[in-house]
Amino acid sequence: MSKRNVVHIEIPAVDIKAAGKFYEGLFGWKLTHDETLNYMMWDPTEGPGGGFAEVTEEYPVGQLLVHIASEDIEADLKAVERLGGKVAKPKTEIPGIGWYAIFRDPTGNAMALYTSMNPDFNK
Repeated sequence: MSKRNVVHIEIPAVDIKAAGKFYEGLFGWKLTHDETLNYMMWDPTEGPGGGFAEVTEEYPVGQLLVHIASEDIEADLKAVERLGGKVAKPKTEIPGIGWYAIFRDPTGNAMALYTSMNPDFNK
C-alpha cells in the first residue's frame, strides 16, 4: 500500500494571483503560475505544497481541499462509497500532471485523492 501522505492542499481564491502574492509575502512560498490551467502553485520548500483554485461552486470560499496520495483512485472511491461517503467528482486527468478525484466523507467534508504521472512521486 502506498503512503497516504497529504500531497497537495488547495486554497480557493477569487483572484489567484493576488492570493499568491499575499501568501508569498506572508510565508515566503515560491509561486508558479500555470497560464493554461489558470492555476497558481505554491511550494513551501518543506512539506506538501498546494495551489490556489478559482472560487467556484465546487471550490467555495472557506473550503480547503486536501489531496491524499492514492495508488488506485477507482479502488479508493469504491471504498469511500462502501464506508458511507459519496463521490463528488470521479477520477479526472490533469493533463501532463496526474489524476485526482473528490469525495465527501459521511459528515460532508470534501477531500481529494491524487495520483501523479511521475511514478516516483507516489512511492
